[in-house]
Amino acid sequence: MAEAADADTEYVDHPMLAPEFLERRRYQTELAETARGAHTLVCLPTGLGKTTVSLLVTADRLSSVGGKALFLAPTKPLVQQHADFYREALGMDDEEVVVFTGDVRPDDRAALWDDARVVIATPQVVENDLVGNRVSLADVTHLTFDECHRATGDYAYVYIAERYHADAEAPLVTGMSASPGGDEEEILTVCENLGLDEVEVMTEADADVAEYTHDTEVEWETIQLPDGVVEIRDALNEVVRDRLEKLKSIGVSDTTQPDVSQKQLNGMRAQLQRMMDAGKSEAYKGMSTHAEIMKLRRAVELVETQSVEALRRYFERQRNAARSSGASKASQRLVSEPKVREAMRRAESFDDLHPKFRRTRVLLAQTLGIGGGDRVIVFTESRDTAEALTEFLSESFDTRRFVGQGDKEGSDGMTQKQQGETLDAFRAGEFEVLVSTSVAEEGLDVPEVDLVLFFEPVPTGIRSIQRKGRTGRQDEGKVVVLMAEDTRDEAYFWISRRKEQRMEEELRALKGVADEVNAELDDGQSALSEFDAEAAGSAASADDGGGDAAAAPDANPAGDADASGTDGANDADGAAANGSASADAGASDAQPGLTDFESDAEREKGTTDADPADGDDADEGGVVATAGDPESEGTEVVIDQRELDSTIARDLSTREGITTRLETLDVGDYVLSDRVAVERKSVADFLDTLVGGDRSMFEQVKDTARAYARPVVIVEGDDLYGERNVHPNAVRGALASLAIDFDASVLRTEDEAATADLLEVIARREQETNDREVSAHGEKASKTLAEQQEYVVSSIADIGPVTARALLDHFGTVEAVMTAREEDLLEVAGVGPVTAERVREVVGSDYPE
Repeated sequence: MAEAADADTEYVDHPMLAPEFLERRRYQTELAETARGAHTLVCLPTGLGKTTVSLLVTADRLSSVGGKALFLAPTKPLVQQHADFYREALGMDDEEVVVFTGDVRPDDRAALWDDARVVIATPQVVENDLVGNRVSLADVTHLTFDECHRATGDYAYVYIAERYHADAEAPLVTGMSASPGGDEEEILTVCENLGLDEVEVMTEADADVAEYTHDTEVEWETIQLPDGVVEIRDALNEVVRDRLEKLKSIGVSDTTQPDVSQKQLNGMRAQLQRMMDAGKSEAYKGMSTHAEIMKLRRAVELVETQSVEALRRYFERQRNAARSSGASKASQRLVSEPKVREAMRRAESFDDLHPKFRRTRVLLAQTLGIGGGDRVIVFTESRDTAEALTEFLSESFDTRRFVGQGDKEGSDGMTQKQQGETLDAFRAGEFEVLVSTSVAEEGLDVPEVDLVLFFEPVPTGIRSIQRKGRTGRQDEGKVVVLMAEDTRDEAYFWISRRKEQRMEEELRALKGVADEVNAELDDGQSALSEFDAEAAGSAASADDGGGDAAAAPDANPAGDADASGTDGANDADGAAANGSASADAGASDAQPGLTDFESDAEREKGTTDADPADGDDADEGGVVATAGDPESEGTEVVIDQRELDSTIARDLSTREGITTRLETLDVGDYVLSDRVAVERKSVADFLDTLVGGDRSMFEQVKDTARAYARPVVIVEGDDLYGERNVHPNAVRGALASLAIDFDASVLRTEDEAATADLLEVIARREQETNDREVSAHGEKASKTLAEQQEYVVSSIADIGPVTARALLDHFGTVEAVMTAREEDLLEVAGVGPVTAERVREVVGSDYPE
């Protein structure tokens, strides 16, 4: 890249960049030089321009290769911030840099994608668009993953990376993070999940970087709790001890100490789950007791480390939850426990402040007043505390809050526009103090501040580094962490400190052994490519593929994710290879595939029932429409939006010859043809229908059966007869009802991967073998008059459909049921004194004002 200079500052000169916009920093141009030649992880301290590195690579790719660039960031505020930066920096029309978030309609995104040169988006939106087949990554020539340390497990980054390496014609990936992981293994996992084969690390110790950083002084201040707070905490801890004693009595806990660790509690829950799976009835009560402990620990943490006001708000939410319909027994017992009620009373009558509040005010006065500072950020874990702090500090300083977008009980979130306006005002110096929850931790362009105050330590090294990165960029900065003495604050402090130190050590070590790490990544990718080729059934291509992958790391799209151990990518990769190849492999062994079976009647006719007009009775009334998507290629699976919580949609979208489409379906979870729609239920959901009084599953299947001739129910999971304390005959009865009453085929699968396999087989059989089209236009059928009458009567006093039918059979009309006397109601089979009294109370009582 050429460079231009004026009298004072050197700038980066590039045909794609606005003139004299980017100050030339040697470390940034060196990192960009590496990143434009290989899939690269860029590790750089917060505030030193990771985004600039990605911008330089994007400019180079757009000018030399063409196509478009995709930039992913985990939050809406970050997306908008990056979009503003790119529009200002790139020499193109603003309309060519588009923003994709959930605020943009899916159909609008599909249209915007085609004309955009740079797309800046949240990963969940791109994931949905890929699964729904709305966009293609084929012409994306540079993909950036911001805050790439998130690329673990089922996070959308992992799936998108897999699809990108598979679909793009000229892929190049840049991952960016100030804190990519807690140890070398985590860093390597991120690299493997994103398909990165180069690691570039620069720390503040590097000469080129040190010129742009300043020392950040970190102080830890211990705060002593007042007697009133200690008394509230001790009352709650007594209840924790009592509940742990109950768990100990059934052999789940070996301690009754209230400072039990979260790891120990997780172990208790896992043990209780195993006991439930084994059918031990005491485990169900134990699980409810465990839920109480978790709620109590949260209350203790709030009063110790946050504020009594935060505890009061928490108690209020618990009271409301206990009063609501369907409240858990854990919530009800919690608010009725005498010692908890006493703690509630103490919290209500506590008229003092948590000492952290006063210390915060003193520190702000020292920084903004005596020290002549301009800005301070206060971070807190709790939105309740953020609001209480904002109110308290506003008495002395110009203070505003900064929280997430979701509304919570008693607390309104901030819209994206409000977040942007607040940050703009903070940058412009319109107010002094920003009180923020974790939403401002990662990557947001928060201006240089004089003090970052942690209202409490955070137990992860990554978040601690992110927060401290808000200071020390342009001048010396200061960080203060407040810790309540003898509380979880101290434990979190030591956890965070150890993780942070280990991360810094790993980054230094990673910097020192970058060549070895890169070689390890290359070797792993080559081996995985060979595996993929072997799975495709070609030994020759396996040999060639291994060599190609070593030379070109983008040749292995799915293997990187497979190596990471992540569920979504593993299922997608393995299922794609096995599912698509199974029919051919079976044919070579002279065994029929699942698409080869047909009924005796079909064989006698010499044809299938592919023709809707062939007079087959099964088709009558079931096909709502026969028009599929004429543009789709291969076999299409239509997926309901709500199924995106599982890995199935992502899995299917990666399979050869399968096209997925997202819709908001009125009936069914998956539509596989004009006559087949599928309702998917986990074993837990299925059994909940039997023990929880929720009959929605049968209503859903009934609606599906009205719209599609071949309704299918997939029950997913193991141990259908043993997971819950449900009599086997009740399970058999439900299965029989689905098959006989609703004419539904009930199929079983072990897990989500097996469900995806089964959906693919059915879809291929319907569309390829039987030449049927896809119809996603099934509509929820209207209830019949009798069903509506039963619904009205059954809703009177939660009496259920059986009793409702008995009442209607006896009295003849809804009106007669409503006006019947209590003694007349008692004459109906199944109606006892309690039900009769309740019916008259609901029907005859005045409406409360």
